[in-house]
Amino acid sequence: MALLLQLRTVTGLRGRADRIAKAVFRGLSFYTRVLENCEDEARFDETFRWPVASSIDGNEILEIQVFNYSKVFTNRLIGTFQMVLQKVVEEGQVEVTDTLIDDNNSAIQTSISIEIRYQALDGTVGAWNDKEFLETPSVHSEGDGRYPLETDSLLSSHRQGLDISPGKSNQQSAEKSFRSKGKEKTKEHKAGKGVFSAMKLGKTRPSKDDHRKQDEPAVLEAEDLDRKALLQGLEPDTISLASVTAVTTNVSNKRSKPDIKMEPSAGRPMDYQVSITIIEARQLVGLNMDPVVCVEVGEEKKYTSMKESTNCPYYNEYFVFDFHVPPDVMFDKIIKLSVIHSKNLLRSGTLVGSFKMDVGTVYTQPEHQFYHKWAILSDPEDLTAGLKGYLKCDIAVVGKGDNIKTPHKANETEEDDIEGNLLLPDGVPPERQWARFYIKIYRAEGLPRMNTSIMANVKKALIGENKDLVDPYVQVVFAGQKGKTSIQKSSYEPLWNEQIIFTEMFPPLCKRIKIQIRDSDKVNDVAIGTHFIDLRKISNEGDKGFLPTFGPAWVNMYGSTRNYTLMDEHQELNEGLGEGVSFRARLLMSLAVEILDTTNPEINSSTEVQVEQATSVADQNCTGKMEEFFLFGAFLEATMIDRKIGDKPINFEVTIGNYGNQIDGMSKPILRRKKEGGDGNEEESELLQNSSEDEGDEDGEMVSVSSSQPMKPLVTDRNYFHLPYFEKKPCIYIKSWWQDQRRRLYNANIMDKIADKLEEGLNDVQEMIKTEKPHPERRLRGVLEELSSGCLHFVTLADKDQHHSSRTRLDRERLKSCMRELENMGQQATTLRSQVKKNTMKDKLKLVQNFLQKLRFLADEPQHTIPDVFIWMMSNNKRIAYARVPSKDILYSIVDEEMGKDCAKVKTIFLKLPGKRGFGPAGWTVQAKMEIYLWLGLNKQRKDFLSGLPCGFEEKKTARGQNLPSFPPISLLYTKKQVFQLRAHMYQARSLFAADSSGLSDPFARVFFISQSQCTEVLNETLCPTWDQLLVFDNVELYGEAHEMRDDPPIIVIEIYDQDTVGKADFMGRTFAKPVVKMSDEQYCPPRFPPQLEYYQIYRGNSTAGDLLAAFELLQIGPGGKSDLPPIDGPTDMDRGPILPVPLGIRPVLSKYRVEVLFWGLRDLKRVNLAQVDRPRVDIECAGKGVQSALIQNYKKNPNFSTLVKWFEVDLPENELLHPPLNIRVVDCRAFGRYTLVGSHAVSSLRKFIYRPPDKKAQHWNMTGEIVVNMEPEVPIKKMETMVKLEASEEEKERKKKKKKGGGGGGEEVEEEEPDDSMLDWWSKYFASIETMKEQLRQQEAAAAEAEEKEEMEMAEGKQVVNKRGSMAGKGSKAQAKNKEKSKAPKDDKKKKQQSAPELPEKKNKPRIDELKVFNKELETEFDNFEDWLHTFNLLRGKIGDNDDNATEEERIVGRFKGSICVYKMPLPDDITKEAGYDPNFGMFQGIPSNDPINVLVRVYVVRATDLHPADINGKADPYIAIKLGKTDIKDKENYISKQLNPVFGKSFDIEATFPMESMLTVAVYDWDLVGTDDLIGETKIDLENRYYSKHRATCGVSQTYSIHGYNTWRDPMKPSQILSKLCKDGKVDGPHYGPGGRVKVANRVFTGPTEIEDENGQKKQTDEHLALAVLRHWEDIPWAGCKLVPEHVETRPLLNPDKPGIEQGRLEMWVDMFPMDMPAPGPAIDISPRKPKKYELRVIVWNTDEVILEDDDYFTGEKSSDIFVRGWLKGQQEDKQDTDVHYHSLTGEGNFNWRYIFPFDYLMAEEKIVISKKESMFSWDETEYKIPARLTLQVWDADHFSADDFLGAIELDLNRFPRGAKTSKQCSLEMVTNEAELPMISIFKQKRVKGWWPFVARDENDELEVTGKVEAELHLLTAEEAEKSPAGLARNEPDPLEKPNRPDTSFIWFLNPLKSIKYLICTRYKWLIIKIVLALLLLVMVALFLYSMPGYMVKKLLGA
Repeated sequence: MALLLQLRTVTGLRGRADRIAKAVFRGLSFYTRVLENCEDEARFDETFRWPVASSIDGNEILEIQVFNYSKVFTNRLIGTFQMVLQKVVEEGQVEVTDTLIDDNNSAIQTSISIEIRYQALDGTVGAWNDKEFLETPSVHSEGDGRYPLETDSLLSSHRQGLDISPGKSNQQSAEKSFRSKGKEKTKEHKAGKGVFSAMKLGKTRPSKDDHRKQDEPAVLEAEDLDRKALLQGLEPDTISLASVTAVTTNVSNKRSKPDIKMEPSAGRPMDYQVSITIIEARQLVGLNMDPVVCVEVGEEKKYTSMKESTNCPYYNEYFVFDFHVPPDVMFDKIIKLSVIHSKNLLRSGTLVGSFKMDVGTVYTQPEHQFYHKWAILSDPEDLTAGLKGYLKCDIAVVGKGDNIKTPHKANETEEDDIEGNLLLPDGVPPERQWARFYIKIYRAEGLPRMNTSIMANVKKALIGENKDLVDPYVQVVFAGQKGKTSIQKSSYEPLWNEQIIFTEMFPPLCKRIKIQIRDSDKVNDVAIGTHFIDLRKISNEGDKGFLPTFGPAWVNMYGSTRNYTLMDEHQELNEGLGEGVSFRARLLMSLAVEILDTTNPEINSSTEVQVEQATSVADQNCTGKMEEFFLFGAFLEATMIDRKIGDKPINFEVTIGNYGNQIDGMSKPILRRKKEGGDGNEEESELLQNSSEDEGDEDGEMVSVSSSQPMKPLVTDRNYFHLPYFEKKPCIYIKSWWQDQRRRLYNANIMDKIADKLEEGLNDVQEMIKTEKPHPERRLRGVLEELSSGCLHFVTLADKDQHHSSRTRLDRERLKSCMRELENMGQQATTLRSQVKKNTMKDKLKLVQNFLQKLRFLADEPQHTIPDVFIWMMSNNKRIAYARVPSKDILYSIVDEEMGKDCAKVKTIFLKLPGKRGFGPAGWTVQAKMEIYLWLGLNKQRKDFLSGLPCGFEEKKTARGQNLPSFPPISLLYTKKQVFQLRAHMYQARSLFAADSSGLSDPFARVFFISQSQCTEVLNETLCPTWDQLLVFDNVELYGEAHEMRDDPPIIVIEIYDQDTVGKADFMGRTFAKPVVKMSDEQYCPPRFPPQLEYYQIYRGNSTAGDLLAAFELLQIGPGGKSDLPPIDGPTDMDRGPILPVPLGIRPVLSKYRVEVLFWGLRDLKRVNLAQVDRPRVDIECAGKGVQSALIQNYKKNPNFSTLVKWFEVDLPENELLHPPLNIRVVDCRAFGRYTLVGSHAVSSLRKFIYRPPDKKAQHWNMTGEIVVNMEPEVPIKKMETMVKLEASEEEKERKKKKKKGGGGGGEEVEEEEPDDSMLDWWSKYFASIETMKEQLRQQEAAAAEAEEKEEMEMAEGKQVVNKRGSMAGKGSKAQAKNKEKSKAPKDDKKKKQQSAPELPEKKNKPRIDELKVFNKELETEFDNFEDWLHTFNLLRGKIGDNDDNATEEERIVGRFKGSICVYKMPLPDDITKEAGYDPNFGMFQGIPSNDPINVLVRVYVVRATDLHPADINGKADPYIAIKLGKTDIKDKENYISKQLNPVFGKSFDIEATFPMESMLTVAVYDWDLVGTDDLIGETKIDLENRYYSKHRATCGVSQTYSIHGYNTWRDPMKPSQILSKLCKDGKVDGPHYGPGGRVKVANRVFTGPTEIEDENGQKKQTDEHLALAVLRHWEDIPWAGCKLVPEHVETRPLLNPDKPGIEQGRLEMWVDMFPMDMPAPGPAIDISPRKPKKYELRVIVWNTDEVILEDDDYFTGEKSSDIFVRGWLKGQQEDKQDTDVHYHSLTGEGNFNWRYIFPFDYLMAEEKIVISKKESMFSWDETEYKIPARLTLQVWDADHFSADDFLGAIELDLNRFPRGAKTSKQCSLEMVTNEAELPMISIFKQKRVKGWWPFVARDENDELEVTGKVEAELHLLTAEEAEKSPAGLARNEPDPLEKPNRPDTSFIWFLNPLKSIKYLICTRYKWLIIKIVLALLLLVMVALFLYSMPGYMVKKLLGA
């Protein structure tokens, strides 16, 4: 839909002036060009087009204003013409001539003549006027192309230099334009890379320039704007910046941007590791089972050990699976966890329940993991059953380079809340139901015609012909199950109509369904094509969402090319790996999901895949009506054709589906129409009528031309050819027939355009941040405005979606959900816009990036329609390279927004190699660069297909289409051409790739433009070449109209190569640029000229490989020839020969800088060419100048430099962003003056090394008066300035509540008395600290959440957020900033204030334990690598082999240079050099220590390792520590820890070392093996030297408190006061001055603290140490010298293994102390050896049982009874189970036992675990230590003499928290087990002795828990010593025997009355049985007698005796 206006003439004007007109409709205004010096008539003859989304209403108004144009002053309005569009809407076309009216609404004599035309959708208004588009070439040739100002879309706020404000609705801006009477023209703001148009202000500047000069930005500086904004009363915080779609200048809408990244990333194998920890299972269904867990990932299976006789087994076993596969394959693998009952060697066991999830689901989780979550087990065989139990596990998926942070979770209790921690992604309901997935497969078409299977080829060889067609079937894979349709023999258009049914839980945790058409074959089946359906795209989980649904729709499959050969090298493309390079087939299918009602008895409860017949697609409608489509393409340029191809003739083939395919393409559509389902004849006739109506019959003859004519390529340069497409451009056109489902693509296009715009805006914002342009937040606001208007626009457009007939359910639902999402997004964007402030910028940017991902996700249409277009380059009929263009990108629509982004535009595409050939370096070279124009649309809309081509051509048609206007041309002949000169100003490149083995490159750049190329000179041995060279391309011929060239020049390709003396130059990277264009009639003057240098990112494959700093200008050579061009200054320096330098206006302005270099030393240099480095030297080079270090005479003896500081002076650009990198090279000086390069390092940015003299005016530190620093008595977490009382009090209440529960009425609180110091050890401190760390993390999360909430509230109230900053007690802003760094949450201040408050009340109940700081990362990350003055630069060697490209940086490191750099502008202010103690030799590096060798005692403490990678087959490891430092190598092999992945080492090692020779400490964990060598699990390296010399003082951490005895003894040989005075001296700080009353003053800060200390004997002494320590802990608050000192700590370091780079193999908790040997020796090391478990004895007395269910029927009496006994165990059923005696024949379920069990065990208090050591199996070499939870299990059984005993019930008591027993049997109920949360819990370790009744429970048939008995028991816990003092006997034995139970007589009924029993037996029960037995016996006797006597009798008879 569009409104067209042709503005013809304005007559009756007065005077002589420049005229301009402006047309406004719906707020969108267009300007005409300026007509200079008109008199009475102005002939504009311009056509404007407004794309309209919603139908035009009859009373809308079109307004035209005519002005006198002035360059300087405001344009003066002559008159206005307004027209109501009612007539236009009715008739569709109106011509009007009318007078204008002036300001006072009176008519004037000037009149205007216009024609208006309105096209509604698909011609609902008026008939198409046949001539209208075919006769307009007159407009073409005359003026500015068709619609000179055709807009990109209504969303674009940049109308070729005219801006409307995107934030307000278009209507408003229209009104504004009436009011402001045309004074509307906003400025553009040129800024570095993007061009940002000016901020939107209330009033805007008048229009001064016409669209010809539209690029000249009136440079409006930001400050300027602020001033303006304030004048107009606007807050600077609300200004936004609109966008310009530009790279450097205006990009017109005729070309699309190319994509720089070349290499295909899909399909490349990568390393993945899936690690799964199975912790425990709970509530498994079944009685007395022996569960094993089977963990399956893909095809691999692993099993845990078996736990016997328990429903809640505890495993804690860790499994790792390693994979090397492409990401797609990886993420589709299924993780399956199943619990199996009683599996052993002989039988496979029975499945209890299983859980499935795909790897992708885990990978999309935060941190790529689920941690401590419960998986719900269900039984796939039995749908009606409920859940079968829970399995607690950790699952993590790590790719290369992902590092996973193990969350430190809070204490165990939280995780026992199973329902709250289910193993499900967010948004999946815990109650998942079973569902059926019905996948219907109807039919396929377009399959390859020939069978390429092995058998077919054998046949062909024998018989000589191959008539075999394929035998296709469809295979569907989902959630680990496969289903197949039947096989259709010999058919390439098979018809199936079958449905495959999967039964799976819903929502499924598997994301993709894989659908594959396969060719059945006797030998092996091959895939023909594969398609994946992503369930997230075909369903919506929201409350207004919908179940997965799909189709019936066609899906297109892509794969390998159709050259029918035996071995298809691209076979895996058909399997769905990598990007398909050709169309394979399309399949009609649908999918539906039905949630099962499992209560329904009819349901088939199997989950097997079923296949059954289905009905065919009933109405053709939903798949869409067949339409004829027309694809047109023109090849405007084919250059950069790789010379490896050879110079055979080259042609291009374009295909869409199988149309255009030369081998088995479709030609005649008639055949095709016949077989389109339904009733063929009817449809055919309809189609024929259509076509005749459209074009008349002549078009029926049109034969598609799908490939260009072969041409011989011409040589461009040594690497590339080009094809001579000069004035003659070949064209192709193809007719094809598809179902018309364009609507789907249209909606996707609208969303894609919104997303492109958003992405571009975000890039702008990031660019602004990166280049530090002012006010990026304004640009972000502009981006949000565009986004919200775009979203609302989509909603209005999509609302009009009319074709209801051919829509599937998914179409309708998707449309609804997209509209909802976008409406929502639009509102969010509006709200966000108001919140964007300078300080919230970063957070908001992240949110906006989420919008972008969401938009891209929504825009991806799952139901395919028209297949993609493939362009193949053929050389000598061999397919070489291809490009794939999505059909939606080139699809035409009347509505602009719906049009594909490349439709009717010239697109630059780079052809690439197919499949695997494109991997690696081969894929980096361009196969060909093409400029191609494509148009795809309905055949009946074809009239417009040439509109976007550059103008000025004649069409050449085939003979039969010669005089038919709409017949497509086979080539275009350009008559217009423009001649240009291109100037490429190549200034420099930086951070290039090292291509030579020397670690450097010899780079040169090659610049390609059209078919010309030129090179810069080669600069040897550098990664940062400054070519400073101007390349001039003369006589560049471009075809088309001049103005088009100006707006839209072709792109320039720049490739960087490395020159090799022999062989070909190596490719190092590529980038693109657009030149700034100057036409011959424009001035060469600011602001556009001379152009600015810009950075262009260089890519090598998919990775970045440096930047190019250059500028490009394209100058038109006018009629006057080259003399008119701006002059080129000739070569200024004669040394460089004929090379032109970059001219002055363009090259940067330089000033003099001095670079000082601190040379400290070299470390870890590897061998070079097998020789060791002996005499190294460092060369520093920057911008051609440099300095060399002193020579190290003997690297082995002392690797430090003798001269520390040197300097050089250099000219650097004033603009810091243009600073060249600084290169550090290390060479080894060999004999005879030879040098060998060892390695090099490029410091890409000097910014952090630039020294800026301090500003005298802005003193940060308030140096006058004293400032008292508040010292909190509560030190553990630093408190910020406010305390949130509210949270604290709530938490206190909470805690009191808990106490009450825990203490059964609060009486127990006394239990927690202060532990005495003798009990506390280092581990108490450690565990307390870990709790604090978790607490902190929790609070940070809570605080973050709260701040978000607060923000939301504020959003709701709509008030402006003022960030309140309370000033701290007298600290300056610097302190504030410091505090910010200190607290670990990098969120904003609000969150920090709450950080510490809730900690306080807790500490009141906890004993005060001194804590240390546990860092959950390396110390280096916390303290910036300790590079406060000494920096470490990694030296990299150049490449070694070709496969190195994917080598990580680690592998290329050949050593490290230690030193530093300081850059400053000359000259320095005097006061610096005149400071006291200034040593000129050290320049800016004052006060650095000497670098002579120094002896140090290094003490390494290793606490424990966690999550080690298993090294043995059994999934465990036997770890031990190995430490290496210099020549010392400690292997702690004898103390290995058997079969542990979380070993606690608790060891310290002392090593003496000499820095600098031995400064790299390696701590490794090895796996001990009995046979063979030990394997390295992982290692971590620590640079001790940087720590030692750091100002953060990392030699020995500063404790929290100072004590001289006990577990917290001060470790450092220097006391706090000595440390403090040394720091003050070194930092030239005044102090410390100790004053009375516990005060100390340092500089102007005063600290307070205690002044007494207790020694071991409790004597108090005066001391200053506490005060000194207080200062040290707050050293960062001291002015100038302050920095944070390293606290006493434990750091967590990842363990890495060089064989598996980048993947963490576990973590190690440790710390290092260092003590110089020339100081007093430190005390002995702290004892951190692991706590020994404490020995306990648990005595359990089972007194009685009651109400035990009765299991046996009495043989004789028929009474129910049970023979009860009770079994109990603590550690495990094998080790220590104990049984009572049997209480026979209990009739009431009562049993009396008085039986004592005794369980001795070892217990770790801190971890609440029992420690047991046992051999894992009979073959184990040694005992393994296990830690298991302390749980006592009691079971009640029924004893049987002959059969197995029957299990009746059990109870499990966790000794740390179990319900208090009931007082009587009556009060004992099921509640005590099920409802644990409400009951008071007790711990036997506090209670010591407990007696009561507990229920036994078991599950009945319906899986419900029921009470099966009750037991009265007494638990008594004693320590081993107490147990020795008061021994007790087992059972009822001595000592301390229990009395015999008083059991009733019933159990001995037998012996009392035997006769009665017998009578009962015989008479009643067994009467008939006995009679039967007697009869049977008689019969037997008779038979026996008969047999016995018969032989004798026979003999007698025979012999007749």
